[in-house]
This record gives sequence, structure tokens and C-alpha cells, in this order.
Amino acid sequence: MGGLIGKDIRSGFLLKIVIYATVFVLLSASVLGYLLWNTAFRPNVTTGHERSADLYIPTGSGFNDVLDILEEKEFINNISTLEWLAIRKNYPNNINPGRYRIMDGMNNNELVNMLRAGNQLPVNLVFINQRRIEDIASVVARQIEADSADIVDMAGNIEFLGSLGFDKDGIPALFIPNTYEFFWNTSAEQFYRRMKIEYERFWNEDRDSKRDSHGLTRLQVSTLASIVGEETVKSEEMPVIAGVYLNRLNRGMRLQADPTIKYAIGDFTVNRILRVHLETDSPYNTYKYAGLPPGPIVIPSVQSIDAVLNAGEHNYLYFCAKEDFSGYHRFARTLSEHNRNARLYQNALNQRRVFQ
Repeated sequence: MGGLIGKDIRSGFLLKIVIYATVFVLLSASVLGYLLWNTAFRPNVTTGHERSADLYIPTGSGFNDVLDILEEKEFINNISTLEWLAIRKNYPNNINPGRYRIMDGMNNNELVNMLRAGNQLPVNLVFINQRRIEDIASVVARQIEADSADIVDMAGNIEFLGSLGFDKDGIPALFIPNTYEFFWNTSAEQFYRRMKIEYERFWNEDRDSKRDSHGLTRLQVSTLASIVGEETVKSEEMPVIAGVYLNRLNRGMRLQADPTIKYAIGDFTVNRILRVHLETDSPYNTYKYAGLPPGPIVIPSVQSIDAVLNAGEHNYLYFCAKEDFSGYHRFARTLSEHNRNARLYQNALNQRRVFQ
């Protein structure tokens, strides 16, 4: 009897141990499961008063750099849980630079998956009405990662420009003002090569056909368009002025375009072209040298390019700003008619005491 009682006691004790152990394992698994869920799926992103925010990860960033950026911006409630999960999902070996849209209330798993996959948000890059490469560089560098100095420097890199089919004088023609979708982490070189793609897309069969009908190259169209765009802001006058210049080119006359003088002397603020300005020795001085200058004097607008391609057909050889300063012009077929128009404008300048 005693042996049986002892065996029962031992059996009961072992059963209790098994039960306790099972309970402990289940509780431990539950706790571990909760901790894992809490680490991976509990909301951990805070974007402040907005529903979302942009996270910028520069090219060359490492894992610690990303954590520093997140901490600095105060986007993460618990950085330790994010770091723990990111390491286990191998994010430190899969850092992708770019601009990311993070949403308020995102969890660690969502954030790490997005960053690891490189699912960044594109940038709508816009540049219009920029006069020089330096102006484009300044505007573009505020919208993508490329440095403005690098963009300017590449405009002077003869070898690189040659790979695009341009030279230093012609490179302004590469940039077609518009809105383009870019990834934020775009380098200066990538920006230029993308502009080359857009340039080829812009010069479609229709535009090339019109260009060819005028006997002009793409660069020549852009160069003339840059002058037309500086002569007037009146869209209805652009094709007429383009027609004047084409008439002069076809007759072998010098363009005598005042905007090219302003470019040659490096001052677009001049209101009155003087005789001393006309003596400037520059290939951009169209009073001194026949034909088109070597390249655009500004970044031509799409409107001015299309105005050249669709230039008006007429017999005008001259034009002069109207004396009412309305921005419109008087057009003339003969020099004597033009001189009368010019005197009206010069007298108006004198009355307003505009001498330079």
C-alpha cells in the first residue's frame, strides 16, 4: 500500500510540474508574441499636426544616419523598437536614398518595409522663366538632391556636353521649361541626361518638320526663340516678330536685335541701347555680326519656340516698341517707315527721361 501511495504522490507531482511548465510556456509565448506584435505593429510614427510628412534620406547614408534623421525630426516614438526590427529585416544592408512620405500612425513594419524597398515619392520638378543656367541650377537644386554648383559646373564640361550633343554656347537649348517627375535623389549628371530625353521627346516629328521648312537646326530655332521671347511678352506678337527675323535672315540682313546687345554687355536691365553698346565686340552682337548668335541668350520658352516654328508670313523687316509703352510694337516694311516709328519711341523715352 505504501508503495502505491508513494507512486501516486510522485505522479501527481510530475503532473503539476507538466501543467505549470505548460502554463509557463504558454504565458511566455503570449508575452513574447505581444512584445513582437508591439515592436512590429504598434503605431510608432508621429508626424505632428499633419497627417503625413516627408523624410529625406541623402545619398550615401548609413543605417545610423537614417536613425539620426528620424530622431532629429522627432518622427519616431520608440527608436529602440524600430532599430531592433530594422536589423532583423536586414534594412541596414538595404539603405535606399530618396524622399519618402511617412504617414502619422505608421508602425515599424510598414516603415521598414517602405524604406527597405525604396518606395519613395517622386518630386514634381518645375522650372519656367529662368534666364540662365545658374537660375535653373538654383531652382532645380531646391527640388532635388543635386547641388546647384554641380549643375553649373557640368554646363562647362566640354566632354560631358559633347556626349549630349551640345557645346557651351548651345547648352541652354537643352532645357525645355515644364514640369517633370523626378526622384529626389537625382544627381546633376542624371538631371542632364533626363533633360536630354525630354529634349528628344519635345522635338517630335511635327516640330522637326516645321523647323526643316524654315531651313533651321534645332539649336537655331531655340536661339531665335530666345531673342523673340525677350522682344515681347505678348503671345500674339511672337509669331509676327519671329517672321520679321526670318525675313531678315533670308535676305542676308543683320538681325540688329537689341536683346542680343544686352546679352553681349551682360546687362538685361538696360532700357535704352546706346551707340557705345553697339560697338561691343561679341559674336552675340547682331548689329555687328550677321546671322544668328552662337546660342540662346536665355532659356527659351516653349511658347517662343513654337512661335518661331509657326512664324507669321508677311513682308515686315522692322519693328519698334510702341511709344505708349503698352508692350506692343509697330511693324514696318521699309526703313523710312521704321525710322518714323523709332523716332516716336525715342521721343517718348526722352519725355520720360529714360537715357540708359
